[in-house]
Amino acid sequence: MLRLKRLAVFCLVATCVITGLMFWVLGPSGAAGSWSQSAPPQSGAKLATLQGFSARAVDITDSTMDAEWLGQTATQTGIPARALQAYAAAAELANAATPVCRIGWNTVAAIGFVESAHGSHGGGSLSSTGQVSGPIIGPSLDGDSFAAIPDTDDGVLDGDALWDRAVGPMQFIPSTWEQAGRDGNGDGVADPLNIDDAALSAATYLCEGGRDLTTARGWTAAVLSYNQSESYVRQVRGQANAYAEQSRPAG
Repeated sequence: MLRLKRLAVFCLVATCVITGLMFWVLGPSGAAGSWSQSAPPQSGAKLATLQGFSARAVDITDSTMDAEWLGQTATQTGIPARALQAYAAAAELANAATPVCRIGWNTVAAIGFVESAHGSHGGGSLSSTGQVSGPIIGPSLDGDSFAAIPDTDDGVLDGDALWDRAVGPMQFIPSTWEQAGRDGNGDGVADPLNIDDAALSAATYLCEGGRDLTTARGWTAAVLSYNQSESYVRQVRGQANAYAEQSRPAG
């Protein structure tokens, strides 16, 4: 009997060790496929030197962007030029602040596409200042079809004083915006409904934790931190790869 008990304990310990090793190798949700797939290429942009960068505020304006590159790449990818301007500058600024990150604008743009079709969700558009034409508010996070996240901002950003909702072209929930929100256009306000602010906030958020987004593990961890969903990671990866291919110079 004693030997049987010892054998049972040994088997239990062995199972726990093997399970732990599998989780470490596979990553969240057994995500072996996501960790092993290559990170999308790091697409760069033609920008003038970005002046006056700080952790608090920058000014993303037309003068920071090579107009020929912007127009050509917008045509090649189908990304609205105003959104592309914000994505490219946001990636540049995030890399300046965290050089190890090496995020490409195509990753920021892919998230912008998945989250709101570059601010056009519901028939909306972006103004010349990067403001969405109407509020982009996600579904109530009431635990029904999505995670349950009780209200954290008294409904100030999302208009819901009971449950939180994701807001803006990059779909930040209020509690995350409180921590990650950045002023990307230098007007003194971090506004999740402004593409400059939202794109810079997203790029900065993805670069947190010393991640290198040119590696499969770093890139996947970054996107999972944005949305803990394997299907989301696949969709963003596919779109980022598509943008990299579409914007590749001819020849």
